[in-house]
Amino acid sequence: MKNQPKKLSAEQVKDLLSTLGTRFEKNPGRHAGLEWAPIEARLKAKPQKLGSLHEMESTGGEPDVVGLDKKTGEYLFYDCSPESPKGRRSLCYDQRALESRKEFKPADSAMNLASAMGIELLTEEEYRALQKLGNFDAKTSSWIITPPDIRRLGGALFGDYRYGTVFVYHNGAESYYAARGFRGVLRV
Repeated sequence: MKNQPKKLSAEQVKDLLSTLGTRFEKNPGRHAGLEWAPIEARLKAKPQKLGSLHEMESTGGEPDVVGLDKKTGEYLFYDCSPESPKGRRSLCYDQRALESRKEFKPADSAMNLASAMGIELLTEEEYRALQKLGNFDAKTSSWIITPPDIRRLGGALFGDYRYGTVFVYHNGAESYYAARGFRGVLRV
């Protein structure tokens, strides 16, 4: 179960909504056909989601609306920073990977931090959809949700954008790099 970020003050809510609204207006290609007013109303009605968005923003994710899930009616916020969020790098994949390191352990894992933030890592499908909205991770890479069969064997997946192409690779789940973080999704 995901943890819930701290509750925001009225001033923090105002600042965050202003930042998100400005970003929404500046990037219409990410959310064609959607309007900010109903999204803002939904956010105001769900303060716990604002806490998660604040965490995404404060760690460098630059969250923005990238669509509407037609099945659930939820708006989808993805991290849209050009590179993997700076405040979420140098992390191994998950708790099991963190525990397996005997020395030089990273501060945390991508899955643990995402849970603490109240968000989820992008799936491969979501990561590829994000890349259709721009070129992301041209100098960095981002952990993505790894299928159980791969994870069971000790691996984990990450993606990046190089040579005009989106690549999805594998690595040992316990590995971590200064240029690898994770991108998240929040459903509102």
